[in-house]
Amino acid sequence: MNHFVSVITVNYNGLEDTLALLESLYTINTFPLEVIVVDNGSVADEAKIIKEKYPEAITVRSEKNLGFAGGNNLGIKKAKGDALFFLNNDTVIREDGISHLVGELFSHESTGAVSPKILFHFPPRNIQFAGYTELTKYTLRNSIIGFDRPDSGIYNVVSESCYLHGAAMMVKKEVVEKAGMMPEIYFLYYEELDWCMRMRENGYRLIYNPAFTVYHKESRSTGQNSPFRTFYIVRNRLLFAHRNRKFMTKYIAVSYQLMFVLPKEILVQLFKGRSDNALSAIKAAISFFRMNKY
Repeated sequence: MNHFVSVITVNYNGLEDTLALLESLYTINTFPLEVIVVDNGSVADEAKIIKEKYPEAITVRSEKNLGFAGGNNLGIKKAKGDALFFLNNDTVIREDGISHLVGELFSHESTGAVSPKILFHFPPRNIQFAGYTELTKYTLRNSIIGFDRPDSGIYNVVSESCYLHGAAMMVKKEVVEKAGMMPEIYFLYYEELDWCMRMRENGYRLIYNPAFTVYHKESRSTGQNSPFRTFYIVRNRLLFAHRNRKFMTKYIAVSYQLMFVLPKEILVQLFKGRSDNALSAIKAAISFFRMNKY
């Protein structure tokens, strides 16, 4: 059976990065695909510029920033492929290997999604993602397998992963019909982990396949240590615990975040002289209690 891939990428004031991604897709990839670019509330109408340079791309313009999940969901509604390849706009490819992900995705009925190996874009190009371990029951701690280690080949083994990486993730279209679209309640961060939980609850396996590699520039639109990022990381960690833990486990997990993780985050940011980030962490906790969590 032949398969068709819809690449979906969300652009937010990131024209230069998005054009670099499209250039890599159109010049290196040979697998049949459509490319959908969602311009998610950029200050300028960057969708128009993208369409002028790459008329073969499908562009969607949202005047409002709908968040990472909201932007991707707009792309899903336009997609014609039976495989949806979500790529951050600050990624690029350097090899013609999308077919490896497609082959893995459709190799087994129970496989719902697959992520490639992800390397940091900038030298020394160490590993960013080679799979995730399971989140601990109460503390929500886990590890990214291979993180920041040299790409020496020891992670070149196909394996099942507890979660996949939102920067590069290929999902069967049928999964969206059963598990729903990406949860928009998060706005930014943790939405792909929550979505992976929904997939697993619907009986799907998540696979890491290193036969293909994506290069990621990492947090180009939000900044690595910004109040914006701090707010959503802190709030959404609480939100994830509330949505994905049950009964007493939920109470303990949320309490742990509030009584241990949050105070530590505030103190660390104050020690670094980042009172703005400390204030964002406090606002995040307040926002968590005020929001509709489902």
